[in-house]
Amino acid sequence: MTARRTILKSVFAAIGLAAFGMTVAAEELDTLKEKGVIRIAMSGAYPPFNFVNDQNKVVGFDPAIGTEIAKRMGLETEIVTTAWDGIIGGLLANKYDAIVGSMTITAERDEVVDFVGPYYSDKRAIFTKPGSGIASLDDLKGKKVGLTLGETHEDWAREKGYDINTYKGLPELLLELENGRVDAIVNDSIAAILAMTEKGQAFEMFADPTTEPFGAGIAIREGNPQLAAEMQKALQSMMDDGTYLAIAKEWIGADIR
Repeated sequence: MTARRTILKSVFAAIGLAAFGMTVAAEELDTLKEKGVIRIAMSGAYPPFNFVNDQNKVVGFDPAIGTEIAKRMGLETEIVTTAWDGIIGGLLANKYDAIVGSMTITAERDEVVDFVGPYYSDKRAIFTKPGSGIASLDDLKGKKVGLTLGETHEDWAREKGYDINTYKGLPELLLELENGRVDAIVNDSIAAILAMTEKGQAFEMFADPTTEPFGAGIAIREGNPQLAAEMQKALQSMMDDGTYLAIAKEWIGADIR
């Protein structure tokens, strides 16, 4: 475990203890049912999964999935946007009730939050300008690599020893690559491919051969098995009755389970 991971784990633990004391938090499902609203968080900077449209509304695959799950639980949805590198801390501090923001399920994160899902799968990929000559992980050595601050890709790149720049979200990454301020960017493949195709940005890519495909999950605070079970039941019912596929085709263009 890197020093950075150790620090993050300590921060998350401290926030959790401050918010909930030394005992396990009470089951939150009943509280949410009484309020009638569940607050779900995401960065708002990860198109087409979640982003702010021209009407200043957060839209995309993630809010659509989160809203449908809430609907099936008899709840309204309040969407909260926040910086990705502090999003788990905000959950533990009770600023919102769940994270539906394309969060990769990892063992490290699973130590401080519980996950529902996964609700889609993806794989790490490296993107460059055409003709860059970068075609493998070894070719990234000595190059400037762009990543989103706080994503799992950042830890991966630091462990590889790459020269990195970090940014708030995918739109900034694409702009930095286009303008030549970074030689390559590392991102989940689906979002980057769709975003670059949408804006007509030429690119070359290759998948990270050292990493297996990963699942994106919905993060909730630990100690809420009833909430987790009801959210999982709602997600599964969406997948069974075709609603999930309709949402995926609308925002992604394909089934990404």
